[in-house]
Amino acid sequence: MDERFRRLVARREQTAREREEILAKRKAITDLAEEEAREDLLPEEDAEFRELTAQIAAKDDELRQLDERIKELSDEAERNRTITEGAKAVQRAKARVQHVNEARTYERGNGRSYLQDLARVQLNMDGDGSARERLQRHAMEVESDREFRDLNRTDGTGGYFVPPLWLMGQFVELARAGRAYANVVTSQPLPPGTDSINIPKVATGTATAVQTADNAAVQETDLSDDFVTAPVRTIAGQQDVAIQLLDQSPVSFDEVIFRDLVADYATKADVQVISGSGSAGQVTGVRNTPNIVTISASTATVQAIYSKIADAVQRVHTGRFMPPTVIIMHPRRWAWFLAAVDSQNRPLVVPDAGNPQNAMATLGAVAAEQVVGQMHGLPVVTDPSMPTTLGTGTNEDVIHVIRASDLLLYESGIRSRVLPEVGSGNLTVRLQVYGYIAFTAGRYPKSVVEIGGAGLAAPSF
Repeated sequence: MDERFRRLVARREQTAREREEILAKRKAITDLAEEEAREDLLPEEDAEFRELTAQIAAKDDELRQLDERIKELSDEAERNRTITEGAKAVQRAKARVQHVNEARTYERGNGRSYLQDLARVQLNMDGDGSARERLQRHAMEVESDREFRDLNRTDGTGGYFVPPLWLMGQFVELARAGRAYANVVTSQPLPPGTDSINIPKVATGTATAVQTADNAAVQETDLSDDFVTAPVRTIAGQQDVAIQLLDQSPVSFDEVIFRDLVADYATKADVQVISGSGSAGQVTGVRNTPNIVTISASTATVQAIYSKIADAVQRVHTGRFMPPTVIIMHPRRWAWFLAAVDSQNRPLVVPDAGNPQNAMATLGAVAAEQVVGQMHGLPVVTDPSMPTTLGTGTNEDVIHVIRASDLLLYESGIRSRVLPEVGSGNLTVRLQVYGYIAFTAGRYPKSVVEIGGAGLAAPSF
């Protein structure tokens, strides 16, 4: 969690710097107008001013979301610290328990000698009987040792006196995939009071043409419009718990459950963004969005897939008229690229720290669910929620090349509830989390290119 917290803080600092840069650009526009003694902005200045204002508002929303996430992690760290301090207090209390053991009769360094006392008794030199008393006590100690010598740590033969130590503050959470894909696309707060977000869209545009002669007819083509819809969907989960477990557990067991529910919520949101079916309460994910571009790869070689990714990059340029921003693939596919070598057994993907030349791609970091390297000048993000069971018995995966800013994800905050009334007759408490999302990749379907096919069958290493 410390690494995640540092990433969020670094991302917030970067966002704040970007906001200040945009503010400076907007201020430069008004400063220029003041220097030229103009009361109104020029049309192009006004358009740029409005665009920069919209960008500032977007950065403000992003900063608010980052602040919420940082606060959630800070609160969670504080709760963990409280649990850890409680566990340490228990350990200190145990350490204060003193086990008083009587010193042995002939203990090293106490000035007594077994052989000397034995000689005194045998030679009748033990006038006060102290030597004999020490020998008798020593015999009892030896007998006592022999009596308990065969005990061990098995329960019933001494094991009950060696209890296990439960590290409650270090419990092992269930490993779950995160939401790498969902974190890449444009995220905005979900507006309240609606169950569907509709975005107007220009379906067919106007047109211009060369005027054939002076006073000749000017080209006129009517614009037509359409809209893109993103229905609001619900992700929820719950767990019924006996109230005795909450009362008697030495840790806050409700926190254990809520943390696991929230972690699974993040996984499910990511899966919806990637593969939501658009039916049965699901959003329409990227893969099921109509009219996205698909490329079939039939040759299972690194060089062939590398070429397909280059094709995908140009498809976004050609269809969207803007550049793609990120390549997303399953971790196993990135490992496949890392394992590839040329005819001289030299790796084709090498660490970027060595300033490689003629490399197919570069390895940026050994990381999970974030940017791991670069290919074709684009960052590569790995996401274990990318499907790996496609094809007919070949367990194919897919690679996405996208312009992430064209994909919109609207999210509410994750809400939690404790419902004691549901099972009150059985002393049962229901712990519940839920939230709302809306997603669309339909604004510019040509911003998404999916590479799939037999060439992306399950790799072997």
